[in-house]
Amino acid sequence: MTVDFFKYQGTGNDFVMIDDRGNRFPEHDQALIERLCHRRFGIGADGLILLRNDPDYDFRMIYFNADGAEGSMCGNGGRCIVRFAYDLGLFSEKTRFIAVDGEHTATVSDDEVFLKMSDVSGITPRDGKTFLNTGSPHVVEFVSDLDSLDVVKEGRAIRYSDTFAPGGTNVNFVEPLADGTLYVRTYERGVEDETYSCGTGVTAVALAASQQLAVAGPVAIKTIGGNLRVSFARLADTQFNDIELIGPAKRVFTGQINL
Repeated sequence: MTVDFFKYQGTGNDFVMIDDRGNRFPEHDQALIERLCHRRFGIGADGLILLRNDPDYDFRMIYFNADGAEGSMCGNGGRCIVRFAYDLGLFSEKTRFIAVDGEHTATVSDDEVFLKMSDVSGITPRDGKTFLNTGSPHVVEFVSDLDSLDVVKEGRAIRYSDTFAPGGTNVNFVEPLADGTLYVRTYERGVEDETYSCGTGVTAVALAASQQLAVAGPVAIKTIGGNLRVSFARLADTQFNDIELIGPAKRVFTGQINL
């Protein structure tokens, strides 16, 4: 079977997109998905996303990690599938779609996508670090001299620690910069490496910074892959709503692959 695919990236977080409104893609073939995401033997991506029909929404997002397993919510992937749906002509400006963590709304404005994230209730200390769930589980740790940190080594140790077993966690290291920007580097589970950017991760960082550093939104975020913003309303010490992840999402190339 030959399948058309589309490659999108959001601040360097890249995804294979497949228009699967015909329900033809073999979603349970984990080895196939892992191969498609492989950077030497496949297309190469941090994840694969299926766009499918849903009777109650403009579309459904089904996200798979680079290891082929179906994943939790991916913020940059969410922004990219919104741009993909926009490019397919499924909506003109605003959209409403369903993902694994529930309903999302989004707006496309020029090159940027404004993605409404799920409400967050609960920021907890775990093993001396900050833990919260923004659609995916995240640890946030504030550090100095982030450029010199071995993110893969330190992130992997936390990701696989007994504290976060059995599912593990994503890990974000953060350095506040002099201009108020938060510089973030992320180790992502499922990819099992540092990625150029992580949408749910920078969202977690912004909320943790609001709680611990009294940072007000919108928060400017610097990642290896580019710049993002996170806006939110803080209802209580650990409760947030009206959370938006804001940044660019772009098509890189299209192609066909024989499955």
